[in-house]
Amino acid sequence: MNQSFPKPMSLIEFHAWEEQQPIRYEFNGASPEAMTGGTAAHAIIQANLALALGTRLRGTPCRFIGNDLKLNVGTNSSRYADGFVICSPIDRKATVINNPVVIFEVLSPPNASKDRIVKNREYEETPSVKRYVMIEQDRIGVTVFSRDTGDWKGELIDKDPILRMPEIGVEVPIAELYEGLTFDLADDTGG
Repeated sequence: MNQSFPKPMSLIEFHAWEEQQPIRYEFNGASPEAMTGGTAAHAIIQANLALALGTRLRGTPCRFIGNDLKLNVGTNSSRYADGFVICSPIDRKATVINNPVVIFEVLSPPNASKDRIVKNREYEETPSVKRYVMIEQDRIGVTVFSRDTGDWKGELIDKDPILRMPEIGVEVPIAELYEGLTFDLADDTGG
């Protein structure tokens, strides 16, 4: 869907404009970007993530939110993350969240570089974000960026089979995120 925009928009103009659109858009700080559909693997990982976190966060002040609410992130961007955790009260009519604590993106080939680079920078610039979790959909693999004494540091979770999120007091076995999916070993070797 190609649509031209006469001038760069502000974040406020974007939110007002998007409310009138039949599909969802993200905002890159200057112009809207149409959201694309996903795969079955993407949807299964999202569902597993919601189940794993929703159950573990019960009885705490934190809650997992799927991809229905926008996040204002960085200095002037708005994104629909695949999931996030918020630990403060939410107005039941809210459509935009400003203070996520942990953000999750399920990486798909068309969007992986944007998630790894552009969104990573936006999430780093968002003071409330303590952890950003990128989950591969085509192979088992998780990359995590987190604030360590103020620094934004990344690590590949490949030796430890547990995704640890001390900010929200939760640990999830990586295998739980991939439950219901099988991978051909050739997928990881390029063969």
